[in-house]
Amino acid sequence: MADQPRRPRTLNDARTEAEAAFKKTTTKVMEAPPKPAVLPGVKELVSLRIDQDVLEHFQEGGPGWQDRINEALRKAAGK
Repeated sequence: MADQPRRPRTLNDARTEAEAAFKKTTTKVMEAPPKPAVLPGVKELVSLRIDQDVLEHFQEGGPGWQDRINEALRKAAGK
């Protein structure tokens, strides 16, 4: 069987090939950022909205109310 003649390339073919090649070289695979190492005992500063009556409940015990809230959250999280 004789080789079939190649059809002439059109502008559209060249454009499609160029776009495909460009996309391969410029498309970045999105990777999840690495999770920072968790150090035991290090606390993170956050902003948290809590109902006023809940805040007053923990503050009634005096200093250490933030630790008491943390402990209640830890218990609720099952840790």
